[in-house]
Amino acid sequence: MPATSARARFAAARPARRGFLRAGLTGVAAVGAGVTLAAPPASAAPASPSAPASASRRPSTPGEALRELAAGNLRWRTFRERHPDETPTVRQTLTSGQHPFAVILGCVDSRVPPELVFDQGLGDLLTVRSAGEVLDEAVLGSVAYGVLELGIPLVVVLGHQSCGAVRAAVDADTSGGKLPAHIQYLADQIAPNIDRTKDGDSRVDSTIDANVRAVRARLAAEPDLAAKVTAGQLSVVGARYELSNQLVHRLA
Repeated sequence: MPATSARARFAAARPARRGFLRAGLTGVAAVGAGVTLAAPPASAAPASPSAPASASRRPSTPGEALRELAAGNLRWRTFRERHPDETPTVRQTLTSGQHPFAVILGCVDSRVPPELVFDQGLGDLLTVRSAGEVLDEAVLGSVAYGVLELGIPLVVVLGHQSCGAVRAAVDADTSGGKLPAHIQYLADQIAPNIDRTKDGDSRVDSTIDANVRAVRARLAAEPDLAAKVTAGQLSVVGARYELSNQLVHRLA
């Protein structure tokens, strides 16, 4: 989310800890860690524009969901978008229910709309967005709804290059200044993830990655989600979108 002035930066007041965020990370691993969003196999893409995800077998495992997202991002960054699942038939079908195959927790930045970045359509993705991917009860509940109620096998925490929310948090941390109203809450949430081993733009860039990793870890530690990860039914991964070349790549 781009920041145009010191007053437009983001920050956050330290929130009350929620019980389900206190679970440790020991033993929690992401399924499908060997699948990269940056290099899908050629067979991962639908055969034709008339065969989007909903018209064929929808991804039902973490690995299948990752490959579908990778194929969609490849189409997006090579200007071969199919804009699937927008037909009158699909729209009518969706009146009776939804079966998205991935939860995307991303930033509110207008340059990173998940359905476009992954070339998906109506009913394909459950998108949750907050500045800097900041977690609160509403965001956590929304992600949990997708996994526990809709049976979605993949959660992607999607950060991005030149995140204004992260820059605002870094700038506020450096200056010691306070940000307006609720914006301070955002920066306080991001602040623990600031990489103070670097300076300037490098600090901001490194903090973007560190923030994604921290948010991913918190989600993976939530007991109900962790149980599904352990059972192999869910993968919670971190990724980053590069504005410069439109590539989404996994963060280890």
